Amino acid sequence: MFSLLYGLWKYLFQRDQYFVLLLGLDNAGKTTFLEQSKTQFNESYHGINLNKITATVGLNIGRIHTNGVTLNFWDLGGQKDLQTLWDKYYAESHAVIYIIDSSDKERMQESREAF
Repeated sequence: MFSLLYGLWKYLFQRDQYFVLLLGLDNAGKTTFLEQSKTQFNESYHGINLNKITATVGLNIGRIHTNGVTLNFWDLGGQKDLQTLWDKYYAESHAVIYIIDSSDKERMQESREAF
């Protein structure tokens, strides 16, 4: 009986939840992408001034709720030392978005190697 009621409660109230990794070199625009996405999909979120975004040291977490689905974004720092931590998050993630700064042609090869 308990499992039947729990299944009904879960069906009615629980949302689908997915985890997305944002990866890329430092200064590629990962945090800017996350802030723009949160502003666009969360009506109550006003965002931060994009001119005040600094290099991510460690991790930024963002959450977007849309159409009954929750997307949890993990924006990981792109510095060389922090890239060794990226693989620790793969097992828990459902998707990976790799950001490339196309205007920084000098770092394209470095971005390819990191990817």
